[in-house]
Amino acid sequence: MVPHLITALNGPINELEQRILESMPAIERWFRLEWMEHTPPFYTSVDVRNAGFKLAPVDTNLFPGGWNNLTPEMLPLAVQAAMAAIEKICPEAKNLLLIPEKHTRNTFYLANVKQLMQIFSLAGLNVRLGTLDESITEPTPLTLADGSTVTVEPLVRDKRRLGLKDFDPCTILLNNDLSAGIPKVLENLHEQYLLPPLHAGWAVRRKSQHFEAYEEVAKKFAKLLGMDPWLINPMFASCGKVNFSEGSGIECVQSNADALLGKIRRKYKEYGIQEKPFVVVKADNGTYGMGIMTVRDAKDLDELNRRTRNKMSVIKDGQEVTEVIIQEGVPTYERVNDAVAEPVVYMLDRYVVGGFYRVHAERGIDENLNAPGASFVPLAFAEAYHLPKPGEKPGVSAPNRFYMYGVIGRLAMLAASYELEAHDPDAEIYE
Repeated sequence: MVPHLITALNGPINELEQRILESMPAIERWFRLEWMEHTPPFYTSVDVRNAGFKLAPVDTNLFPGGWNNLTPEMLPLAVQAAMAAIEKICPEAKNLLLIPEKHTRNTFYLANVKQLMQIFSLAGLNVRLGTLDESITEPTPLTLADGSTVTVEPLVRDKRRLGLKDFDPCTILLNNDLSAGIPKVLENLHEQYLLPPLHAGWAVRRKSQHFEAYEEVAKKFAKLLGMDPWLINPMFASCGKVNFSEGSGIECVQSNADALLGKIRRKYKEYGIQEKPFVVVKADNGTYGMGIMTVRDAKDLDELNRRTRNKMSVIKDGQEVTEVIIQEGVPTYERVNDAVAEPVVYMLDRYVVGGFYRVHAERGIDENLNAPGASFVPLAFAEAYHLPKPGEKPGVSAPNRFYMYGVIGRLAMLAASYELEAHDPDAEIYE
């Protein structure tokens, strides 16, 4: 099943699909060479938008939730990738400590934690859950929507290692994006593998740094395919000192939004695209679809109402927004049952292991779909999407379309690898 695309079936994306399928050996070789030089993030999910004239990642998450949205058919791939990842990092590993988010009342999130535990248990590890929530002082079972339970336990920290009572892990896997800052208990763990590293958390990481790295990756890839990198790269700008509740720094957002809208207009003219361009202003760190607004005219920023200002001023864990990224808006022309949809690609180590469509019936093609009311349709990826069908017409074959999404997802993952290397506080400097 390829979701219904409203765009003309002979747009640039179909030409891009054709080119990607024809260049598959060159693309796979290129990725292999890149992974010889760079280490992939441990796990990644990427939100992709398909406008028909452009296909680009709009968000890259290094602490992905939502694993429960993958179908049972995708599990073997995920388990195999988990085995490869663990073998590379700590071949003698037998214990894995998983540290989830604190919001333990969210049963959807707990279903994601349970699925992650299952993936790593099937990869041959003893998996237990440790919580950063200091109010939990003894093993506490949490009930999921289906009646099953997972047990979270208080962390035990000595001078050099972190674990649980009677449980000493070789590897600690964070499924907590550290939006609220880096907890002391996770610092200076030099004897254990902490994945992803602390500087991948939102306390340190910035989206603008990620998209700067992605621009570099997109240029290299576009050169390999002999194409315009803009077709796969969302342009962006950033502002570092903004206070929405006080209304200060808005002129920086305004001037950057205006300049970016001008650049997009020129690209649209070059490609004969009859759309009205827009930009998306979002917090430069943080996730969960918070602190995001769509801007079609920079003048709109003159009169932000109180509700919009409040919405933009705070993100997850009550963190104040002071830095924003202004990103080229990529409309999504995909529909599942007449509702606007965007593909989300999941990766473990350097492998695409599955994905789903995020679908929102109440949102428009130019709006953020990661919002209350979204639903998830994993069926689209149920076929062996990672094995394309050469010879099929572009835009018709589901595996071809999903192979292309997997390529874009892996480009974003490679960019995350560049980004983490560039901002690693413990990196060894070679002159």
